[in-house]
Amino acid sequence: MKSYIAIIFVIILSTSCSDLVEGINDDPNNVTQSSFGNVLTGAEVGNTLFQSGESSRRAAIFAGQYTGIDRQHLGFTTYSVISSDFDGVWSDSYVNALRNTIVAEEVANDENLEGISKGITLVLQAHVFGSLASLYGDIPFDEAGNFLISDPVFEDQIEVYAKIQKQLDEAIELLNSEIDRPEAGADIYFNGNPDKWIEAANTLKARFYMHTKNYQKAYDAAGRGISSIDNSMYSPHKDSDDAGNLNYQFFIGRGETDVVVSDFMVSLLNPGASNPIAANYRGNTKTDETGRYNYLFVTNTAGVQPNTTNGFAAQTAPAPLVTYEENLLILAEAGFRVGGFDTGLDNLNRFRAFMATGGYLTNADPAQITYEPYEASDFEAGGMENPDSISRENALLREILEERYVTLFGQIETFNDTRRTENETVVRVPVMPNTGDLLPQRFLYAQSEINSNNNVPDPLPEFFEKTPVNE
Repeated sequence: MKSYIAIIFVIILSTSCSDLVEGINDDPNNVTQSSFGNVLTGAEVGNTLFQSGESSRRAAIFAGQYTGIDRQHLGFTTYSVISSDFDGVWSDSYVNALRNTIVAEEVANDENLEGISKGITLVLQAHVFGSLASLYGDIPFDEAGNFLISDPVFEDQIEVYAKIQKQLDEAIELLNSEIDRPEAGADIYFNGNPDKWIEAANTLKARFYMHTKNYQKAYDAAGRGISSIDNSMYSPHKDSDDAGNLNYQFFIGRGETDVVVSDFMVSLLNPGASNPIAANYRGNTKTDETGRYNYLFVTNTAGVQPNTTNGFAAQTAPAPLVTYEENLLILAEAGFRVGGFDTGLDNLNRFRAFMATGGYLTNADPAQITYEPYEASDFEAGGMENPDSISRENALLREILEERYVTLFGQIETFNDTRRTENETVVRVPVMPNTGDLLPQRFLYAQSEINSNNNVPDPLPEFFEKTPVNE
């Protein structure tokens, strides 16, 4: 990657994101007061930009959750894409996110920091690499972010996933030490709490095992993963122009005329007469999705868009990166796939119990929330969750996959799920192509990378060409 502006970007981020960390309590036991703290903050802001900015929004378009109605986003919806369309998101990932996490590790090494500080940098790198591999397929890994290598080699996607798992194992080992915690406020995700970082690392391991369909290892890792919503990795935001939620910044700006929530996504959650496809509504006598609909969406002159007032895309709304709700649903799906019906149902009901208390819905009205536990009979032929009389196993898996689809709204993972389960026609979320008969399969390599790196794959993979893990 031609990422020569990375160091400058770190410095800019470190000085411009003070609003994000304002008010974090000082740690009286802190022993690490150094420039590493500034670099770490910049790396985490860069990660937030990649994970919850344009890449996630574009992934959600390709997963059928958003519809572009004007300008470039209309082209994404009609699948009229070219390599140069991806220059910006490639830079978000490899420069703003990955290179800055590598700089953070380098500074930690320069300052003889090991333990917690270095472990955090490795989790951040794994987070970025995993998202990159999922979106692009083969990517630079070993040679990525090295200024001395002008043409980094692209490595096989499946091998990259294996290296990411080793990277996370190393990170967990470092985080288990009790040394070199970052200075207070430098880590905007967890304020240097190693236990929360360990749980997040395990949920990332589970996520990436899901990508490669290693469901047993995904289930095992999720069992050590995020154990409460308080331990979720959410990126904080403030009520200022340069520190507000990225969806807020987009939809309050030009996004209001460019992108709306798709009719399909709306239909799953809208309990009212305005539901565009009423038969799709997920609600039943045990489920009321009114509260979730009002958390996620509002209706304005453009159509249905994310709630920028007091919900999902509010200016101060934290951005979900690696969460308790995702971990619970990994346990549900992977548990079903390796442990059978009862394991899957028990874990789905754990998620529903969480949602019954408001879950991740920060503006929840208890009167608009119902998530009663399901029983096995609800999935039998003709039952509440099986009106078309498929097998009870398929009915349960279908419900779990649909729950993941709506819970992870607007995140990269929805695109990963639609591709991973595309061949499971009975149970997959029935996202249909916007045009033609093929669903998108990958982000295209950036034209800027094609022009500057002699090791870019040749021939270039096409937009509808599956990545190795989904073949």
